[in-house]
Amino acid sequence: MSLTTEPATKPTTRAWTFLTNHAHVLLGIARDPTARLRDVAAAVGITERAAQAIVADLEAAGYLRRERVGRRNAYTINTAGRFRHPAEADHQIGELIALFTATPDT
Repeated sequence: MSLTTEPATKPTTRAWTFLTNHAHVLLGIARDPTARLRDVAAAVGITERAAQAIVADLEAAGYLRRERVGRRNAYTINTAGRFRHPAEADHQIGELIALFTATPDT
């Protein structure tokens, strides 16, 4: 008698991306510095509260500055800021922004 064991369910693949939500929020703001966080959050696929926390992290780390303009916020990104991980610390975040916000030549 031969017993074969088959998985009860198919193995699931974990969904992951190369960029973190912090990077996605930063890129969203780079594309539109006066965007509402509600819109940035929707584009990233996170809650508005998560987007607010990420902006607070980025602001505290010196990657961006928030300025109130009328009823909205406008953001200025410090493109000279360095990546936090030692493997990329010799690169500026402006390089990432340039890579993902560059418009194709027409």
